[in-house]
Amino acid sequence: MTLPLLPERLDLGHVREAARRIAGHVKKTPVLHLDALDAVAGVALFLKSENMQRIGAYKARGAMHAVGRLTEAERARGVVTFSSGNHAQAVALAAKTYAAKAYIAMPVDAPAVKVAGVRALGGEITFAGTTSTERHEAALALVHATGATMIPPFDDPHVVAGQGTATLELFEQVLDETGANLDAVVVPVGGGGLVAGACLVAAAYGARIFGAEPDSSDALAQSLAAGERVTIAASNTIADGLKPVQVGELNLAIARDHQVESVRVSDDEIGRAFATLLFHGKTLVEPSGAAAAAAAFARKLPRGLARVGVVLSGGNVGGDTVCGLLAKYAPHAVD
Repeated sequence: MTLPLLPERLDLGHVREAARRIAGHVKKTPVLHLDALDAVAGVALFLKSENMQRIGAYKARGAMHAVGRLTEAERARGVVTFSSGNHAQAVALAAKTYAAKAYIAMPVDAPAVKVAGVRALGGEITFAGTTSTERHEAALALVHATGATMIPPFDDPHVVAGQGTATLELFEQVLDETGANLDAVVVPVGGGGLVAGACLVAAAYGARIFGAEPDSSDALAQSLAAGERVTIAASNTIADGLKPVQVGELNLAIARDHQVESVRVSDDEIGRAFATLLFHGKTLVEPSGAAAAAAAFARKLPRGLARVGVVLSGGNVGGDTVCGLLAKYAPHAVD
């Protein structure tokens, strides 16, 4: 029996239901635990490698769940979304899986590697401005023109439940492999879908939840402090997937109710984390995917934590970006 997904009662049961729906359509990604990275962070780190997920990001989970819930008639009309890249690829993948047409609104400055990924999966792209507001408006126009169903990038209960499966796997894998629970989990925050899903899981496991945001794009931190959604100025952070001007309404409510603790990280800290993960962790992530690790490596988490889960949210990064980041940050990677 499928549980009704109602915002006021989203819980671990909905995440488990999402896990059953997407099984076989997404990967169970590995959890890395490396002594070299523990030494950098000063705690035992367990890295959930969603950079190894299908389309190279955790976004495959939420999109596959949301599209998988549609009726055949809805799929026949297609799906629409708006995204700077990873959710765009995820919706294109889910649409291809279920033989649906995907219409995608992307910013004009979307990373070329993500644009190529959407096109390779058959997504039809409409470029619209540089802000989430502009691409949202373009997506609404596509819905009006095509009759397709909107699959929001983060502010949606079906998407949130799907994203929560990454954190669910993390806790289950760590318990299975080590026999001990995590004290906390750290996830990057853009629109808040990943952190909202993580909340549903962390609460059930009695763990603290931290959201890592670029200090120039901290909509969640500002919203939690204000007690309401705050709209921030567009950011030029290197973490291109973490710069919505506003977090989702549902996601903020879940984050507030579950007492998410915000951690801000600078672009330099993200860049150094990228290099540290590559040289000492032997894993390649995109800047957005390094944000949660940056919070741990910069030792911005509270003292007293011993075992911390970190979600490496994605790995879609182009060669030019890798070269630029390495030229700037490789000399500063922690020895």
